[in-house]
Amino acid sequence: MNLSQIHNVYFIGIGGIGMSALARYFKTIGKNVAGYDKTPTSLTDQLIESGIAIHFEDNIELIPIDFYSENTLVVITPAVPKSHSEWNYFLGSHFQIKKRAEVLGIITKDTFCFAVAGTHGKTTTSSILGHILFESGADVTSFLGGIVENYNSNLIGNGKTITVVEADEFDRSFLHLYPNIACITSMDADHLDIYGDSATIEASFVEFAEKIQDKSNLFIAKGLPLQGITVAVNEDANYTAFNIRIENSQYVFDVQTPTEVIENLQFGLPGKHNLMNALMAIAMAKTFGTTSEDIAKALHSFKGIKRRFSYQIKTDKVVYIDDYAHHPTEINAVVQAVSELYPNQKVLAIFQPHLFSRTRDFIDDFAQSLSQFSNTILLDIYPAREMPIEGVNSKWLLTKMTNINKQLVSKENLIEAIKNSDEKIIVTIGAGDIGELVNDIKTALLAKYK
Repeated sequence: MNLSQIHNVYFIGIGGIGMSALARYFKTIGKNVAGYDKTPTSLTDQLIESGIAIHFEDNIELIPIDFYSENTLVVITPAVPKSHSEWNYFLGSHFQIKKRAEVLGIITKDTFCFAVAGTHGKTTTSSILGHILFESGADVTSFLGGIVENYNSNLIGNGKTITVVEADEFDRSFLHLYPNIACITSMDADHLDIYGDSATIEASFVEFAEKIQDKSNLFIAKGLPLQGITVAVNEDANYTAFNIRIENSQYVFDVQTPTEVIENLQFGLPGKHNLMNALMAIAMAKTFGTTSEDIAKALHSFKGIKRRFSYQIKTDKVVYIDDYAHHPTEINAVVQAVSELYPNQKVLAIFQPHLFSRTRDFIDDFAQSLSQFSNTILLDIYPAREMPIEGVNSKWLLTKMTNINKQLVSKENLIEAIKNSDEKIIVTIGAGDIGELVNDIKTALLAKYK
C-alpha cells in the first residue's frame, strides 16, 4: 500500500490509545481523519479539539461524505465486534481495511524502527526511549500506548526517518513490524484467550526476536530464553544498573555499558520495574549512538506517563496514585513501588479487573497480588471486547482474597466508599474505564482532606 495515495483515514475504534496515536499521526501529516468510537472519553475530546470528526453511534449515515471515496483507508481495532455495521459496510464496499498493527508496519517499514516488546513495560520503555531520541535531536516519531506528561500526547515528534513503536503481542500484532533495534522486557503468560497457553505466547516472542538478524541489536531482560544483549538491575549483564539510591524522592544510579560507566543518572519514576524500563531505553539509545550526556539530560527531564504510577494528589495529608496495571505481575510492581516510597503505611487499592478471560486465567495470582493491600475495593469486571463468562466475576475474585478489609462496590457507590475509608495512601488500578473516574475521586479526596 502507498500511503501517499491515501487522502482519507477512517478509524473504527478511534478512542483506543494505540488507534488515537495513529489518528494524530495522520492528522499531522495532512490526511483527512475521522472515526467512530463506542463512548466519549477525555482522549476523544482531545482528538475532536484537534479537528478530527468523531461520532459515537454505529451508524453508516454518520460517516462523513468525503470518506466514501476510493482513496480512503479504514483502520480497525481487534476490539470491534464482527457485527459492527460500519465495518461491514466498508467490507462490503471493498475499501482498503487494515488492522492498526498492519498500518504501523507500513509506516515503519521504510524507517529505522525501534520496537519495544514484552508483556509488561512496553509503554514506559518506549516513552522513555522516544523522549531520549527526541530530546537528542533525532528525526523521530514515536507511537505510544500512553499519554506522556512532557507532551500531553501519545505521539512524540514528527520525524520521517526514525520510528519508535510498541510491539504488541496481542493478536500477534508485533509480527507485522520491521524492527532494526528491538527489546523484549518480559514474556509472562497473558492474552491466553488468543494464545491458549504460555508456551505458545513464548513461541510468538521467539518469532518476533527472529526479525532482528543482528542479535547485538536485540536487548532482552536477563533470564529470558532468548539470544541477545542482556539487561538487568543489580545483576551481571551487558547493561547493568547498580549503585542505586533514592535522593529527593527519585532514583540516582550508575549504568555499566559494554564500553563505559555512566554515573549519577537521575530518574523520577518509582519502582524497580521502572528502573528496568529506563535501562532498556538507555541500552537501545546508546546502541543507536545517542551520547551519554543527552541520555542523562533526557532521563532527568522525563515526567512520566498518565496512568503509570501517576500522582493525582501528593500532600502531607493524602496521596492518591493512579495506575494502568491489569496483570498480577503489574499489580505486584505497584505494591513494590508503594511499599518502597511509603513503608509501613496502610494502602487502599481500588481495582477494576480487565477482561473476563484474564480474570479467569489468573484468578489466584490476582487474589494474591490484591491481598497485599491493607484495604481493597473491587469494581465489576470491565469486559472490553468480551462477552461474560459464566461464574467469572469480581465476587469470585473477592472470595479468594485473604486481606481482612475487602469489598465489592459499584461505580455509583465508589466515591462514598473511598470517603469512608481511613487509609491516607490511595491507589486506583486497572485498564478499563476506571481512568474516567480519576477526576471525581481526586475531587472527593481534596474535599475530604482540605
